[in-house]
Amino acid sequence: MIKDWEAGRHKPRDPYRLLYCRAFDLDENELFSVESTSRTESEDDVLRREFLGASVATVSIAAIPVPFESLPQGRRVNDELVVSLRKRIARLRRIDDYLGGAETYPLYAAELERTSTLVNEASYTQKTGRALLSVVSEQAQQAGWAAFDAGWAKKARQLFKKSLSAATDAGDTALLANSLAFLAYQKVSYGSPGIQEADASCRVAERGTPPAVRALLLERAAWAYASEGQRYQVEVERALEEAGRALEESSGEPNPDWALWVDRLELQIMTGRCWVALNQPVKAIAVLEDALSKYEDTRARDKSLYTTWLSEAYLDAGEIERASAALSQSLSLSMDVASIRPRQRVSAVLERLEDHRSLPSVAELFDRMATPSSCSAIPSTEPTHRQSM
Repeated sequence: MIKDWEAGRHKPRDPYRLLYCRAFDLDENELFSVESTSRTESEDDVLRREFLGASVATVSIAAIPVPFESLPQGRRVNDELVVSLRKRIARLRRIDDYLGGAETYPLYAAELERTSTLVNEASYTQKTGRALLSVVSEQAQQAGWAAFDAGWAKKARQLFKKSLSAATDAGDTALLANSLAFLAYQKVSYGSPGIQEADASCRVAERGTPPAVRALLLERAAWAYASEGQRYQVEVERALEEAGRALEESSGEPNPDWALWVDRLELQIMTGRCWVALNQPVKAIAVLEDALSKYEDTRARDKSLYTTWLSEAYLDAGEIERASAALSQSLSLSMDVASIRPRQRVSAVLERLEDHRSLPSVAELFDRMATPSSCSAIPSTEPTHRQSM
């Protein structure tokens, strides 16, 4: 299949065209011929399903050189290798925009295992050692996020704690704060209070912490407060306002790659989510409708998730048909995404529509949810991948 694509006999559809372009740093005109190729619908379906399993291995691993193989005898690590590792993390992180955690976790866990082995077995200066530990912390966060996205709560928490420990040893305040924010976000997602960890993440961040990092920490703190209800509305509004101000700041130091996804659009979506949690649907609808109109369908997992909050806002506002339509869109976007979170959110909102099941649009949603083909293929048990350190 991959050979056929690269030989020009077939053309991949989005999001795979974009994945190829990102992996090889080429635009579509350079990478793909302009000649059209026809395929039957059944061929498209087969290629798409096969590529979900093959894309990580074939595109990501093959396209990005692994720097470990060039280490000299004695495995002496220098700063150049650390820079290569950071660039590799940045490129691999882009895959998370398009594939769910059950697909990306094996890759991210393997990256973490290899770097952890370097920390344990290689020789390096104290400065380089701290830099390596920062890489370990960043990789553990990425693997933890993938595990969380796949629904493997225990594994995710282990990895977030591993990241916290590595960041502490490295003296990397930004990554330490983000580890606490991840722990808070996971707790809130499973119905537990996360305010303590979220507050700690904001306190840990130094004045010199890059603006995008502070914005990320503040918006997750806002969500932790919002999830505890209307009594924290003042704290929610303050955190969101501070996050907005942080995004407007310029800094002499570049923002780390792992925080670059936090922008005005993401803050707008988080603001809408907070208004839903605070039972202010009119405010939430205005914000989420505008934000989601700008959000690409190719980022199916995230758009599916965010659309469930729009659906819930419609429901709170008494607009049942619009709530049903938004939830139907969310369910369609979540198909074949190896993430448990969109399905959990769709199920939660659909449960609230039970009293409106007599409506044809709502009844159709219940029927679709009961169809096995609408489910993502995610292993029910957590992975047992061994990790060093």
